Amino acid sequence: MTDANPLRQPLAAAAQTLGLSLSDSQLDQLLSYLGLIQKWNKVYNLTAVRDPQAMLVQHLVDSLSLLPALRRHAAGKPSSPSQGCSQEGPGSLGGQAAYSQTGGSHLRLMDVGSGGGLPGVVVAICEPTIDVTCVDAVAKKATFIKQVAAELGLKNLHGEHSRVEQLSAAPFDLITSRAFASLLDFTTLTRQHLKPGAIWLAMKGQHPADELAALQNQAQDLDVFHVEQLLVPGLDAQRCLIWIKPRV
Repeated sequence: MTDANPLRQPLAAAAQTLGLSLSDSQLDQLLSYLGLIQKWNKVYNLTAVRDPQAMLVQHLVDSLSLLPALRRHAAGKPSSPSQGCSQEGPGSLGGQAAYSQTGGSHLRLMDVGSGGGLPGVVVAICEPTIDVTCVDAVAKKATFIKQVAAELGLKNLHGEHSRVEQLSAAPFDLITSRAFASLLDFTTLTRQHLKPGAIWLAMKGQHPADELAALQNQAQDLDVFHVEQLLVPGLDAQRCLIWIKPRV
């Protein structure tokens, strides 16, 4: 991949706007991944978005917007100092906060209803110390993830064909989703896969007031401890990230 790719400069600029320092190799891998989506989409219908520029913003850059939050979590600082929407205030993870990458221990992340691998593949490319498992009930989508891992040499990326509630796997430190299900269904279906002290990170569009109310009413043992707005460069739409953990 060279600078001749017209999507490389806007991708690099978006990453910089998000405060992400990505290597040339990571930019190459992200663009190669986008190329694989375009190629496989002709047969597998991975996404309804067809225009390359729209795919860049709505898929890659949108997924990149999750990374600052992941990095804060790994550093034990879940709440963004620039956001005023925290339910409990900065540092609310307390003693559970830092799954810091020390002693060779890697974070394990499950991306549920991953589809074509968003945001899971993007996380695997940009955060090689996070071991990512993308789970989807559609076999061809899980197969695509495995192909991406093989072609891009991502040893920290895995595809699993399964309904998440039927999946047999070691527990995870983080469980993410992007347009998978309601917050109540998301947490109910995946709770068995949480490690002690682990959290959920749900990517949503507009602030999901109704979903948050349903979660509060029907899952009172869960704590929505932070809600933050995600700024996606180039995207004229609302995005937010919902942080959830079991109450202790």
